[in-house]
Amino acid sequence: MDGLAPDDPGWIGNYRLLRRLGEGGMGRVYLARSDRGRTVAVKVVQEQLARRPDFRRRFAQEVKAAQRVGGEWTAPVLDADTEAATPWVATGYVAGPSLAEVVDKQYGPLPPHSVRALGIGLVRALQAIHGAGLVHRDLKPSNVLVTIDGPRVIDFGIARALDPALQSTDGLTMTGAVVGSPGFMSPEQVRGERVTYASDVFCLGAVLAYTASGRLPFGTGEGGIHSLLFRIASEEPDLTGVPAPWDGLIAECLVKDPAQRPSLDTLLARIEAMEDTGGAWLPGEVLAELGRHAVQLLNSEDPQSHALAAQAHAQAQAHAQAPVQAPAQSPVQGFGPPVSYHPSSPPWQQSPAPGGPHAGSPPPGVLHAGSPPPGSLPPPSPHYFSPRPPARPARALGTGLAVLLGFYTLPLLLRGAVLTWTYLVLDGQDGGADPSVIQDYQLLQFATEMTDLLELLVSLGLAIAWPIWFQRMRNNADAFAPVRLRFAPGMAAGAWFIPVVNLFMPKQMANDIWTATAGRARGAGRWLMHTWWWCWLLFFGTYVNSSFASWYESDSVSGAMSDILDTQASVVAGIVSAVVAVFFVKKLTGMQQARIEEARASGTS
Repeated sequence: MDGLAPDDPGWIGNYRLLRRLGEGGMGRVYLARSDRGRTVAVKVVQEQLARRPDFRRRFAQEVKAAQRVGGEWTAPVLDADTEAATPWVATGYVAGPSLAEVVDKQYGPLPPHSVRALGIGLVRALQAIHGAGLVHRDLKPSNVLVTIDGPRVIDFGIARALDPALQSTDGLTMTGAVVGSPGFMSPEQVRGERVTYASDVFCLGAVLAYTASGRLPFGTGEGGIHSLLFRIASEEPDLTGVPAPWDGLIAECLVKDPAQRPSLDTLLARIEAMEDTGGAWLPGEVLAELGRHAVQLLNSEDPQSHALAAQAHAQAQAHAQAPVQAPAQSPVQGFGPPVSYHPSSPPWQQSPAPGGPHAGSPPPGVLHAGSPPPGSLPPPSPHYFSPRPPARPARALGTGLAVLLGFYTLPLLLRGAVLTWTYLVLDGQDGGADPSVIQDYQLLQFATEMTDLLELLVSLGLAIAWPIWFQRMRNNADAFAPVRLRFAPGMAAGAWFIPVVNLFMPKQMANDIWTATAGRARGAGRWLMHTWWWCWLLFFGTYVNSSFASWYESDSVSGAMSDILDTQASVVAGIVSAVVAVFFVKKLTGMQQARIEEARASGTS
């Protein structure tokens, strides 16, 4: 930890800065303390990134999603202001060095029992992150903090906000732009391909190899960043120094094909099955360093806090007694709401008064213009973002829709029976004759029209119930995996009624809904969703083809019979589509209901 620089603010939001923890590609990180005394880490976004609307929007989305990540193996997101001129996010501070410091500077490669404990903690952290619908994208030793109780993962998901800042207008990653940390990136990241949960498994393997051997499995960037990225994408890892059985497990994590990497559940079971020698999970030297780190944290207390509070009270008293209200001291630009223009020199160019706060920092109690009068409570801190509404049960809605789909097959079956009888009657007539010459022509025409009318009535009910159910599924999926769905919520219902769009967009939404509900990108009965969609497209195509003419409008018996065959194809496709849709509705509704009940049982709903 380093002291604050002259250009560092003294306060960010309701957090008083104590030290500078570091600086990275996104911005600076500070050690800070809240107005209630909690120690936190505050990450402040770089000014050039904050000026990008696409980055700001993505950053806000990722912060919202990251706030949903729970568990004992991550640093929780506590607060944020994504609308400030300089956005920031506050997370719980983890009192411990990074894994990179432990391996590079303090101890070297950790023993197998420490690697085992580290692996269990990292897998469980990734399970919590993936369970919130996030991909970490930047799992590396510097993002793993070491504590007495185990590892803690930080910066999960936030790295995704950098993607738009490194993309060109056509959505492709710009030449030379890299999202991730060389040496701990997956081949998908190197090639600019779609990044999934399996990418984090690859990064996990690289971190474990580094921890067990002190070496990066694909070497360092001494030969150039491009050669390192080439080795990651094309060559096998060098696991020299990694003891058995870790070498085999890590090699499986580092395979190039994401589909061939083990799942987190499989990894957890295999790591837990390894021998546990007991005792502290860290070597004695590392534990001693953790103690020194804790002492350093205690020394970060501001010895002038009482003087600051007294000064703030005196300033508030003078402010209340002044005949003309003077503007409050300006916060550092980018932190807090705007204030009136003050003709004096900027605060960071002024020397702090002896015993006063850091240059450019408003004292506690006068952070914002319009402070309350002395003796009154300050206004509550603004809530800059709120989590998505919780998932709502849809069992009754899904059951009603399934019943309505079952009813829809009845007019189709009746129409099929009427058309079959009509076809048999027409088959005995001359092909060039008028269809009206057949026996019971009026009766067959009336029966056909009545089945069409009955189908239309049930279709209207489906046109109302289906978008409502699909909208509920989409909203629930957004609660399971916030901001991971690609289309606006309103399109879940609206896309079904837009010509041409309804031939592809609902399927893309269904893919996102299924993935968010199942918690993984493959399996979970996904074949049923694909089958339902192809059946719907088949029915849509045959229905449109048969809707141009009815058999009784044809000029000849042969033409009427051809129209009947087209309509019968639509009937068969409609019945199959409705039956498959029933199974699809029940499956997806049941999956979401199980997620909701599981959340209620765990107390997270």
